[in-house]
Amino acid sequence: MATGRTYNDAIDALNSLQTPYAVIEARRKAGIRPDAASVREMRAYLARLGYSPPDLDRLNVVHVAGTKGKGSTCAFVDSILARYQRNGGPPRRVGLFTSPHLIAVRERIRIASAPISEELFARYFFEVWDRLEQNRAVAADMAAPGSKPIYARYLTLMSYHVFLSEGVDAAVYETGIGGEFDATNVVERPVATGISSLGIDHVFVLGNTVDKIAWHKAGILKPGTPAFTVEQVPAAEEVLKKRAAEKGVDLKVLKIDPRLAAARIRPDAIFQKKNATLAIALAEAALRKLDTSFSPDPDALPQAFVDGLEQVVWRGRCEVKDEDSVIWHVDGAHTVDSLKMAARWFVGDCAGRAGVGPKVLIFNQQGRTEAVDFLDGLCNTVKNADPAGKGFKHVIFCTNVTYAATGYKRDFVNRQHNPADIANMTQQRVFAERWKALDPSANIMLIPSIEEALNTARSLAEKEGEQKAQALITGSLHLVGGALGILEGADAL
Repeated sequence: MATGRTYNDAIDALNSLQTPYAVIEARRKAGIRPDAASVREMRAYLARLGYSPPDLDRLNVVHVAGTKGKGSTCAFVDSILARYQRNGGPPRRVGLFTSPHLIAVRERIRIASAPISEELFARYFFEVWDRLEQNRAVAADMAAPGSKPIYARYLTLMSYHVFLSEGVDAAVYETGIGGEFDATNVVERPVATGISSLGIDHVFVLGNTVDKIAWHKAGILKPGTPAFTVEQVPAAEEVLKKRAAEKGVDLKVLKIDPRLAAARIRPDAIFQKKNATLAIALAEAALRKLDTSFSPDPDALPQAFVDGLEQVVWRGRCEVKDEDSVIWHVDGAHTVDSLKMAARWFVGDCAGRAGVGPKVLIFNQQGRTEAVDFLDGLCNTVKNADPAGKGFKHVIFCTNVTYAATGYKRDFVNRQHNPADIANMTQQRVFAERWKALDPSANIMLIPSIEEALNTARSLAEKEGEQKAQALITGSLHLVGGALGILEGADAL
């Protein structure tokens, strides 16, 4: 790495690879969606780094797609493999690639369950950057000479270089969007593939029905690779099975693993047990390949599995943080169903506490017009759970801008949204109108930054007496990450 090129320099260069809002809008209007060219370009960029898809076989990739729970499933698998390794078994080093990040971009690329350091991130970032420059004409038939992958694809490409360079011999990969045309789908021979619960999300890219979405997710299934999914709605399951048959893949549909009775899964909910069930099957498949002595017990989980499930750390999901005047409930949720689950978890946690104060909501989903339809289930779930039919007393819609004075943390800069919409709080006004119709009694506020939203919730709680306010921060993971960063004073999670 050339001297003077820092982590901040790397993030600035990475941010230059974001597709600007105007370009995204033009493509949307023209109906241009990701297609097979996306994976073809990734092969070209791999070649410019000096790799080919067979080199990725050394990573023994566990590949996970889905709408809900794919991140949690990946975290479970990573945690199980890490505990197994600590007990003296393979793998030697475990890598984890997920998206998006909560506070720091480097959270997306983890080794031994921890984000790589700023120093390592900068070093490998610029190694990739320089190799792409030096080999700009390689595979010119698959990617334009001198081009670079866009933001998310660059990070995917970089993760392969990091893991191969650092001796990782088991890597868990979460798809970005979809599966068939996702940048992670350049991996040709994963050791196991899994598809978590499916629902409606990213409708422009993937389609507006669950069967269309299932087609994309099933793109990660590979002949010769063990494949698993959880029980799905019939339309989704039918498509998954059909695509598996077309590919010659034996797709196993898993019921909740009865061996989970020996483990404390948090939260203790069906959706999380489905994620844990999928993770167990994926980890078992990976260990069959990595450790010839490994043989699963059909009646009991190994202690390493129990420890991995119970001790997993997956930030921004179902977290509770207790302050003097507010108990913060933090859960990133970005679909209709996941927001209902977040609301159920929130009211369940509040119900287990004496002397509950007013309920406060902090919510955002930036740049997604369909997100206004997420609010009905969120509002009604909380109201219906209250004996008096009361919902959130205070509702705050904010942007994803981190700080009041200085704006976005460098790692949060996002050029894919309309700056005018953020400045005018256009989306937040739409949310406010919908909530006003859902619950006219709520005190609805529009707040321009995450920092100010948190401070507003605190001041409301302090004014309203001795009982602690119960606040739910949900919606965008960028909102959740920014909030956690401020609440903890943390630079990475």
